[in-house]
Amino acid sequence: MMKTSDFDYDLPESFIAQTPAEPRDSSRLLVLHRDTGALEHKIFREIGDYLHRGDLLVLNQTRVIPARIYARKFTGGRVELLLLRRRDRLTWEALVGGKGLKTGNKVKVENGPEAEIVEILNGSERLIQFSDPIEPYFSKVGNVPLPPYIHEKLRDPERYQTVYAHEPGSAAAPTAGLHFTPELLKKLQKKGVKIAYVTLHVGLDTFAPVTEDNPEEHKIHTEWCQLTQETADLVNHAKQSGGRVIAVGTTSVRTLESAATWTVDGGQQTVSRPPSTVQAFTGPTSLFILPGYQFQVVDAMITNFHLPKSTLLMLVSAFAGREKILETYEIAIKEGYRFYSFGDAMLIL
Repeated sequence: MMKTSDFDYDLPESFIAQTPAEPRDSSRLLVLHRDTGALEHKIFREIGDYLHRGDLLVLNQTRVIPARIYARKFTGGRVELLLLRRRDRLTWEALVGGKGLKTGNKVKVENGPEAEIVEILNGSERLIQFSDPIEPYFSKVGNVPLPPYIHEKLRDPERYQTVYAHEPGSAAAPTAGLHFTPELLKKLQKKGVKIAYVTLHVGLDTFAPVTEDNPEEHKIHTEWCQLTQETADLVNHAKQSGGRVIAVGTTSVRTLESAATWTVDGGQQTVSRPPSTVQAFTGPTSLFILPGYQFQVVDAMITNFHLPKSTLLMLVSAFAGREKILETYEIAIKEGYRFYSFGDAMLIL
């Protein structure tokens, strides 16, 4: 039986990158060839050496919202709201920091609207309803939430956005894409590499370790995603013409693989279509990729180094083999690679 402890490894804290590489494409790139097990140590801007004319690079164009907001109770106490997912125009799922906040309690966002607790969810999660849409206030009241393991304040909040971030909605960045510059993307396109976009809004659950002994018992977080008809056509054309579909980040992987089995109401429903093709869809995905999963669409992936016992480490282990991934992580530590959101990248071929 598979165990969560099978996906554990030791990482000294000094290996957790606290600041992004400058420039973006100067980060290191560890290339893993699945067919031979060979490893190569490169710089990210050299990634074009491994991409060919006709390949399709799939990028997640989500944009991180300044989701950390401060409010005050009407009794005067300060409250922190961390917006996770928008339910409708006024209603959000949020982590609420502050004691004694129950259903019906109201708070006032500093320089913003009022908010009411309308439902208690899991732990400190609450369903909150604003008196006005909160988005127009973001520039005044919002702060970009960095992952819990990053302790240094970011000088430029745009460094926690990809250069192609376009659709606001994420509580965390799709970090594999942070290494790309506009110039690098243009260079790849000039070489004949096609680019397509998907949207998956990343939730903070992405940082949560799996706590169950058996990972198959873990309830994967649900995230909203979209794959347009234009992107579906590009994916299907690449597959049919012998090109590779290269997913940038685990979020792009989940979106592509969800589109191969078409999600409806968060559940996987297989739709009759030719193998290795996708169709356009919009909605929630709860696809949990564990070793044993048969990939339908993704031929290669670009990804960062992931937390121990995380669903993301399990996903890359499903793609390249658990033992090979853990062995590669050991080598990355010996070679001084930087880990996690602002860390270095892997290209898994």
